[in-house]
Amino acid sequence: MQVIRGLHNLRDEHRGCVATIGNFDGVHRGHQAILEQCREQARRLGLPVAVVVFEPQPREFFADDQAPPRLTRLRDKVRLLDEAGVERVLCLPFNEALRSLTAEAFIRRVLIQGLGVRHLVVGDDFRFGCDRRGDFHLLTTVGQASGFEVEHTRTFTIDDERVSSSRIRTLLASGNFAAAARLLGRSYRLGGRVVADQKLGRTIGVPTANLPQPVRALALHGVYAVVTELPDGRRLPGVANIGWRPTVGSVRPVLEVHLFDFDGDLYGARLVVVPCVKLRGEVKFDDFAALKRQIGLDQQRARDYFFRHPDADARAFQHPDADACAFQHPESDACSSRYPETFGNDDSFPLASAPLAREAVTLDSSAGMSADHDDG
Repeated sequence: MQVIRGLHNLRDEHRGCVATIGNFDGVHRGHQAILEQCREQARRLGLPVAVVVFEPQPREFFADDQAPPRLTRLRDKVRLLDEAGVERVLCLPFNEALRSLTAEAFIRRVLIQGLGVRHLVVGDDFRFGCDRRGDFHLLTTVGQASGFEVEHTRTFTIDDERVSSSRIRTLLASGNFAAAARLLGRSYRLGGRVVADQKLGRTIGVPTANLPQPVRALALHGVYAVVTELPDGRRLPGVANIGWRPTVGSVRPVLEVHLFDFDGDLYGARLVVVPCVKLRGEVKFDDFAALKRQIGLDQQRARDYFFRHPDADARAFQHPDADACAFQHPESDACSSRYPETFGNDDSFPLASAPLAREAVTLDSSAGMSADHDDG
């Protein structure tokens, strides 16, 4: 895959493609349906598939701290797009210069002169341009005059509800990892490179691998039982805190992972962390001693979880269509009979229900990706 950062890095060899535009946050099953639509046209025309994304995402540019949390970093998004068969990613910096482009200027500079688009797949409620004149009708009109086709996206639905990034964020926040995995097409994963930190965990016998997270809002906050994949492929159970560590303080959000029964040096290693179940929310304790006692309780609860779900390490990375009870909400009927009673009355487990029986791909305008829409 080629990643092209900015219009100025486009070359003649990048011209000629089937393209789509959007945030593609999470690269979920709805996005995957759009990409398959692009691949169909790319096979027909004998052209590569190109995806245009923005950094920061438009909603982040306009709303800043009020923007919804991301599901994927740019690095992970590019990897997922690559796995989905995308051959080129054009990453445009969303800044004042891009924001101020008229719709016609965007079409001319990005789609025609830049990418030489032959076929464009977008939602028919897609809006763009500083003048808000850019829409499906304008794209179709310009396309007919300039030699490219325009097709609107298919909507991927589960139980008659569109798969969207917003829906996935809601499921993650409520602890329904099984339902989120069905919408994503894989388990929700966090990760990063391990860095040196304050090393306070070592002083109480709980060493942690610290993975800095994006400063923007997080999709998850709190303490979780997790499965962590090491660079050598081993998958180990553990417990993790995701957030700002209010008791000891942190200049940026951190994913802090303690691996059970592990002794080794992970500094500089890239880890993949799959949250399995939420243990509690993030709390500021009165002192370090109180935090230490709570960490002991968190460890015990996480170990109890993995004792009752010995196959959790495999489930964390299996296809979500398989039996995902190990990642279901502990109060759901599907899992309550197999879940430890210690979780039964915990208010940190709000019940999340998401019926996921029927799946369909339809042609529908609700899949559009406007410049201020966070689901594209």
